[in-house]
Formats: sequence, C-alpha cells, structure tokens
Amino acid sequence: MALLARRARRSLATTKKLAATAVAVELAIPAHFRCPISLDLMRDPVTAPTGITYDRESIEAWLDTGRAAVCPVTHAPLRRDELVPNHATRRVIQDWCVANRSRGVERIPTPKIPVTPVQASELLFEVAESARAGDAGAAARCAAAVARVRALARESERNRRCFASIGTGRVLAAALESLAAAGSALVEDVLAALVRMAPLDEEAARILSSPKSLGSLVAVAENGSLAGRLNAVLAIKEVVSSSDGACTGLCGKADEIVDALVKIIKAPICPQATKAAMVAAYHLARSDERVAARVATAGIVPLLIEALVDADKSVAEKALALLDAVLSSEEGRASARGHALTVPLLVKKMFRVSDLATELAISAMWRLGKSAGGDDGTVTRCLVEALRAGAFQKLLLLLQVGCRDATKEKTTELLRMLNKHKGAGECVDSMDFRGLNRLS
Repeated sequence: MALLARRARRSLATTKKLAATAVAVELAIPAHFRCPISLDLMRDPVTAPTGITYDRESIEAWLDTGRAAVCPVTHAPLRRDELVPNHATRRVIQDWCVANRSRGVERIPTPKIPVTPVQASELLFEVAESARAGDAGAAARCAAAVARVRALARESERNRRCFASIGTGRVLAAALESLAAAGSALVEDVLAALVRMAPLDEEAARILSSPKSLGSLVAVAENGSLAGRLNAVLAIKEVVSSSDGACTGLCGKADEIVDALVKIIKAPICPQATKAAMVAAYHLARSDERVAARVATAGIVPLLIEALVDADKSVAEKALALLDAVLSSEEGRASARGHALTVPLLVKKMFRVSDLATELAISAMWRLGKSAGGDDGTVTRCLVEALRAGAFQKLLLLLQVGCRDATKEKTTELLRMLNKHKGAGECVDSMDFRGLNRLS
C-alpha cells in the first residue's frame, strides 16, 4: 500500500512538471514580437522614426507620463504624431497567433481606424445642433450622435484624447444644459458621454454649474438609473473641484448637492460613486464653513466613522479628508465628539494607513481638541479618550520621525492639550517610549 502511494505521488509530480513545461512552451513569445517597454506581445505595433517598434498603448503611455519626449531605447526626440502603424509586423504576429491557437494563444484583433479631428467635429456639430433644435426628429438625431461619440471615445484612449482636444466637454455640457431646460429624457445619455471626457476644462465646468444643469445633475443623482447616478456624481465632482472654487456659481444649489452626495454615501451604489461623492463633499466643505456645517447636519459624520472601521487605503484617505473638512464647523465637531468611535478610530489610523492618512487624522484630532465655542466637558472627554487610546505616544513618535511643518505645529499644540489631562487616565502600553531614543 505504501509503495502504491509513493508511485502515485511520483506520477503526480511528473505530471505537474510536464504541465509546467508545456505552459512554458505555450508562452514562449518570440523576442521581436514583444514590446521593448512592457515586454508583452504587441497588439498594435507602431514604429518610431528611430526604427524601434513599440506597442501603441505602451509608447503612448510612456509619452503621457511627463518624461522627456524621447524614444525609450535610443533617447532620440520623439513625438506622438511621428508614430507609424507597423502593419507588416502586426500581420506576422497575427499569423503566429493563429499557428499557435492549439496552445491557447488567441489571435490579436486588427486595430480599428482611429477617429480624425474632422470626423469628431462633425459629430459634435450634430450634437450641438440637434440639442438646440425643437423639431420632432431632433431627439433621435441627438441620441444617435451622442451614442456615436460615446462609442468612439470608449473604443480607444487615442479616440478619447482626440475628442477631448477639440472641446467635446464644452459641447456636451452645453447640450446637457439645453436638454435639461427642455426636460428631455436624453440627459443621462449625454451625461454618460460627458464623463468620458474627464477631466473637464474650466469652461465646461462653468457651463455645468448653471441652475438648469445642476438641477438636472441632482435629480439624476437622486432618482436616475444606477449608471446615471454614478455619472451624475462624477459630473458634480468635476464641477465642485474646478479651479474657480467649489461654491462659485452653484446658484444656491449647494444644499441640494450636499443632500444628493450624502445619500450616495449613505446608500452606496458602487465604490467609484462613493469615492467620488466623498471627494465632491470634501471640496464643498473645505470651501465654505457654512457648507461644512450643512454637510455635518446632513448626517455625514456617523457615516464616515462607520466607513473608516474597515476601509481600504483609498476610502480611508478620502473619508479622513472629508471628516477633517467637516470638523471646521462647530456642528461637525459637536457631531464627532458625540460619537463613541471617533477618537479611537482617529488614533488607530495614525501610522496604519499612509502618511497622508496620519496627517489627516492628526488634523481632525486637533480640531476636536479645540474648545473655542464648544462644550469644555466634551472637549476634555475627547482628550482623555485620546490619551487612553495611546495618542500621546504616537504623537511623540511622529515628531521624532518627522513630518510637514503644518502637521508638526498641530502635533505640538495637540501634545500641549493632552499634557494638561495626562493624569486623567492615560493608558501606557508596551510601545510607550522605548523606541523613541533610537530614532533621534
């Protein structure tokens, strides 16, 4: 019996080795079929004037990173418009894929012809004209043109850049304004195409901040389809994060926008929508203390505390940033001081998530420790809770490790606040001060 078991194990090991060898053979891609940047099989080979062939996606991503516009291999100057499709290499790669189909290699598709600026301009002209027209067939023409714009922009990043470069965001924003004023059902379709053009320029954001457009965005964010609600939140984020200021040109719609954003955070539809809503609410709360108070009274603080319990890095940073912005108002501080988990979670997030999260947690703690205009009893309770949670030791550690000047000032002031209550029940654990001297 033992002999049979050993033979079975040996046979299984041999089978695994053969399978691994077969996989290695299957994935043995010829070197001249690989992109010099990604080292993957080229799907859309293009050749630079230097004679080096790259995969289009990889070389365009290289040129988009802000590095010097040079060929990665030869370091010669290189512009995007100098890249030429290498049809011969693509056909050879496709033939190789077909020859190795039995080994699981799929044939790469033939790249579609990219849209030209002239074709994109014609589509935008049709969108603008049909959105303004009031005849019976205008809605159908507008829907068809918008669908075509969206399909082409989604087809490739090259097409999306082409549309963005000729002002598609402004045209679609103006079309959205016209359709919203007419009460058209095409608002969600235009919105879906519009968010493909993000980030929007200042002019497009200004058009979207009109009363009709904002009202339509809020309505879709609250009562639209799931995809429509996501797109509406993304568009609102573009408006409130524009360089003109979050509250400039909101035409008295700030309260409605806040309610819509809090509704998205309270009843999430997808992680992307939740993150976008947090970012938009952050810009609103940071720009004006009255809006920060409005966000707090909408019940955002308990939602953020709940989200922080098991949040990943991205959500935690956004939730902490929004919480810090809301705590600039007395209403926000009162709500946070009244929640039992606020202080323990802020202390826990220090050194646990990222440097940014640590700075935001300290800033929020600093705001909670300020007693100006608040109840000294609740402020004292928050400081004592922070001491018991180990905030004093973590703040000392941060000063020795180093941080930005603004964070250092808040940390120093917060240590002074905590030191006044140091005898009220500080809980010193094994991490107290033993490692501090080694860092100095």
